[in-house]
Amino acid sequence: MKDRFTIGEIAKLHNISVKTLRYYDEIELFKPIEVDQHNNYRYYSTAQFEHLNTINYLRNLGVPLKEIKKQFDEPDLDYFLNILKKQQQVTAERIRDLQNINERVINRINELEWAKSNHQYGIPFIKDINERQIIQLNKKISSHPELELSIRKLENIARLKSSIFIGSVGVTLPIEQIKNNNFKEYNSIFLLVEEENIAPDFKTTLPSGQYACIYCNEERIHSSQYYDKLLEFIENNHLKINGDAIERTIIDHYMTHKPEEYFSEIQIPITRPSS
Repeated sequence: MKDRFTIGEIAKLHNISVKTLRYYDEIELFKPIEVDQHNNYRYYSTAQFEHLNTINYLRNLGVPLKEIKKQFDEPDLDYFLNILKKQQQVTAERIRDLQNINERVINRINELEWAKSNHQYGIPFIKDINERQIIQLNKKISSHPELELSIRKLENIARLKSSIFIGSVGVTLPIEQIKNNNFKEYNSIFLLVEEENIAPDFKTTLPSGQYACIYCNEERIHSSQYYDKLLEFIENNHLKINGDAIERTIIDHYMTHKPEEYFSEIQIPITRPSS
């Protein structure tokens, strides 16, 4: 039975590249059993298959080559167990990260499908909203460049793992400013927090409660028509404004080339009159 295999044959048998096998030889992790002195051809034996199988097994688990080499240089059961336990912890963290990513994707899908099917533009209503975790930057923002730079600053402060998604960014406007038809200067910008690993020092909240809301067929709120309707609704229902207005863009030109699909929302915290 054949017991000498070229590097190409080993590569095919073990589904590994020739380049990788040469690198393993170079770092003395997996060396050929024989090298032809005339042509420098590498030859391997079936006796080495288990060695390579173990390397591949540990690599597939994500164990670094440095740790694998140490195990082969000085075989030790406790060290081998520690390698596996350490990798189990790494894998568990990856699973949590993937679960978080999956949850964020589901949230985006649900919100976009809801927005896509919602055509109740310009009709004020009251909505109960749970407390929302945010990171917030309190500063005046009066231009698009200032807005983008503020978003980057928030992202860096919070050290977010994931990129900011459309719909996670919100801005606030003082009510007095809105009454004066000034929609171009925000007094803060915030990010809705979906990651659990953000330090508490960076977090604050949008309080739970009732909000007077209106959906807008706009990418950004540039006119008074929606605010006029919302403020009239608040006045007619004898509601009390309880804080700054909140704007969120949910669908913009990065998602669609059809302006009729643009979707933003205005929320104003309110309290009902006591009976």
